[in-house]
Order: sequence, then structure tokens, then C-alpha cells
Amino acid sequence: MPQHCTPDDLALAALGEPLAAHDAGHLAGCAACTAEVTSLRRSVEVLAVPEFAAPGAPVAPPAHVWAAIAAATGVGAESAVPAAGPVPQPPAAVRPEPPADPEPLAEVRPLRPRRSRLLLAAAASLVVGAGIGAGAVTLGDGDDEDDAFVALAATDLDPLGENEASGQAEVVERPDGSRVLRLELDADAPQEGYLEVWLIDTAVEGMVSVGVVSAGTEELELPADLDIGDYPVVDVSVETLDGDPTHSGVSIARGQLEA
Repeated sequence: MPQHCTPDDLALAALGEPLAAHDAGHLAGCAACTAEVTSLRRSVEVLAVPEFAAPGAPVAPPAHVWAAIAAATGVGAESAVPAAGPVPQPPAAVRPEPPADPEPLAEVRPLRPRRSRLLLAAAASLVVGAGIGAGAVTLGDGDDEDDAFVALAATDLDPLGENEASGQAEVVERPDGSRVLRLELDADAPQEGYLEVWLIDTAVEGMVSVGVVSAGTEELELPADLDIGDYPVVDVSVETLDGDPTHSGVSIARGQLEA
């Protein structure tokens, strides 16, 4: 029986952290561990969407919360309920002034922090049962780097239904042989949910999630074993945070890659 990666190592891999050599080697050749990392990474991507990452306005707890506090602490219910009014904001942090002539300290070597899987758990709570999806990556847009890429296929993205979304998609190959899907998307942000990019076969029976996107320029890394000839259709859909990793059926733009 192979020794699979631990949950901690899978969480670190989903967050982009390097693993020990033997764990990284096992992950590269284990379909089960790779699928688990892919599932966890999709939650991290959704958390990275600005619309979801931004904190909302503070909301006062409902009355039954204060009643439960009163029952647990033994204070009167009237004392537990706060006075009506706006939710108080925390005071601004005050940074103390450093001492004028601090005493020299012994040399301290900072340790590289190990990210806790609690961060990943917080991300996963946004998408219950999240499934497939690959992460968006940032590539330099300098001319020298672009010259090293090889264009493999491209398409225009045409709007579907009553949508006005449009754009262009291009698959390029890096010097190391890996591939990315470059996306230029002109679309309004959905009132609810988020945008996701898929590669679909021409029979619209098989599909692969490439990643979560927003309007503008995005670059999404493609799975190494994905044949774009088998999945040439680029589809942009509106997805909701319903815990279902499959396509919602609501597409706003689509195009078919051609070499």
C-alpha cells in the first residue's frame, strides 16, 4: 500500500507551499492525492475573488443570541441586550513609539512560517464540497518573456443568450512545456456568484474546470494531461456558492479553439 500525503501536506500543496522531496514525488504520481489537492485549491481560488474576500458591513447579532448569552452567564436578559444603535467599530490601532536608544539584542534568525491548514479550512467553508478546478497564475507580460511562448490555439468568445459578455482566449506553451489559457474577458460581474472558465468537448458531454476568473486579463494554468483537441470549447459560466462543483448551466460566453 502506498503511503499517501498527510492532510497537512495536501493543504500546503493547495496553498502553493513546497513539500518535502518524497512527498512531492508521491503527489506527482498519485491520482488520489492530486485530485484532493485540486479539490482544495478550488476553494482557495474562490476566496481569492475580490468580491468574496472583501469584508461586508458589520451586522448586529439577533436577539436570540443575546438571550442565549444571558442564560449561559446568569445575567439578566435586559443586561445582555445591547442598547439600540449602530454596531460599534473597533478603535484604530495605535502604534507605540520605539525607544530612543534601544539596547542591542541578540541575533534572531526568523523562521519561515508554516501556514496552518486552518486558512484552507476557512476558504473551504465558502464552497462546501468543492470539487475540480485549477488555479489562476500570474505570468510576466514583458516582451522578452512573451517571445518565449508558443501560441497553440485561439478563439473569440461570443456572447450567449441575452448576455453582452465577449473576449478572446488563447492557449500558449511555456518554454518548459507547460501550458496556460490566456483570457481577455469583457463582462459584468454577476449580481450573485462568480465566473468560472471551462474547457468542453464538442458533444458537450465532457468538461474540465480551468479556474475562477473576473473581467479583465486572466492566465490559467492547464492540467498537464489535458488534450485541448478533445476539449476545444472555451466556456465562461456564472456559478453560485451552492457546494455543487459541476457546471451551473448558465453560460455567458463561448468560443471554439482553433490552431
